Amino acid sequence: MDGKEEALIAKAKDGDIASFEELIKMHKDRIYGLAHYVCSGLPSEAEDVYQETMLTAFTKIKDFKGRSGFSTWLYRIAANNCWMKFRRKKREKLVSLEDIKDVRDAVAHEESIKKDLSESVARALSALPVDYRMAITLVDIQEMSLEEAAKVLNITVGALKSRLLRGRLKLREEFNRK
Repeated sequence: MDGKEEALIAKAKDGDIASFEELIKMHKDRIYGLAHYVCSGLPSEAEDVYQETMLTAFTKIKDFKGRSGFSTWLYRIAANNCWMKFRRKKREKLVSLEDIKDVRDAVAHEESIKKDLSESVARALSALPVDYRMAITLVDIQEMSLEEAAKVLNITVGALKSRLLRGRLKLREEFNRK
């Protein structure tokens, strides 16, 4: 954490909304990217996770102890929100017309959200179990260190390496199927 970020955190803890907004601007793209990749590329779901993450961070900023980096803390909140959304979605059995519309909108809008993520990568990534998808997103797409990603996921570095290996192998299988 640099001095500027520490000062912004201290001001945000004291209720300075402008400082909190500045902190969020510093991490917005990476948090939204995480939500986008993990939520299978549906813009509405990614936006929900992003908004829930920012709301949680705003209400819990006073609880931030600084034992990890602010970005790691935000990633942990986003990861938890992604997992909750995944669990809720897994329990849903019916597909609403709005979800079908969101999928169509996502396919049309995907290029503008992240140009360098091809459609085939998004499909293969979304076919992975959420644990593998999360590990690959944090390390390979968001370019986090293994240590930082392990902290975000609340697992050991060894467990993260195992998830990465298995996830990458499954990703390769998905590509070879097509």
